[in-house]
Amino acid sequence: MKKIAVFASGSGSNFQAINDAINEKSLDAEISLLVCDKPGAYVIERAEEAGVEYFTFFPKQYETKVEFETEILKQLKARDIEFIVLAGYMRLIGCTLLAEYDGRIVNIHPSLLPAFPGKDAIGQALEAQAGVSGVTVHYVDSGMDTGPIIAQKAVMIKKEDTRETLQQRIQKVEHELYPRVLQDLFNQEKVGGVQS
Repeated sequence: MKKIAVFASGSGSNFQAINDAINEKSLDAEISLLVCDKPGAYVIERAEEAGVEYFTFFPKQYETKVEFETEILKQLKARDIEFIVLAGYMRLIGCTLLAEYDGRIVNIHPSLLPAFPGKDAIGQALEAQAGVSGVTVHYVDSGMDTGPIIAQKAVMIKKEDTRETLQQRIQKVEHELYPRVLQDLFNQEKVGGVQS
């Protein structure tokens, strides 16, 4: 069983989907820690309900990213975390965590990367009057949504779509895709197919 940490900044719907998949035995992992940079975020309530320990922090209380990532790293090492899963974590991962978890950090993004990277990908797609958006799961590197792509699934944009309706359809795909891709990655690691 893979010991994972989920990083999130908001409501935590992907945290919930991952935890549900674990409870349903379709994902062979344990969420050993939630890391949240917004102490008032709803994801913390989800963690409490799930009995998952959490570490919250205010980034502005630290002088540098290295300082708060060093603190996060202590929390991860104390729990023998093997893999980091970003699920709506609205910060770029810095060199401290990248060096320690190279090839073992993944993210989910609500577009078909490289289209619409960064914040508000759904708003970007609607603004561009794109005909298609979707979901990308990718490895994390030092760039903004630039790491190697692991899996993608398209979501067609309807003429009548609002931000809310498109977001709902994209999140439905995220919640199905992310746990499945994570399980595939962990299976490949067992047989030596993925470098870690």
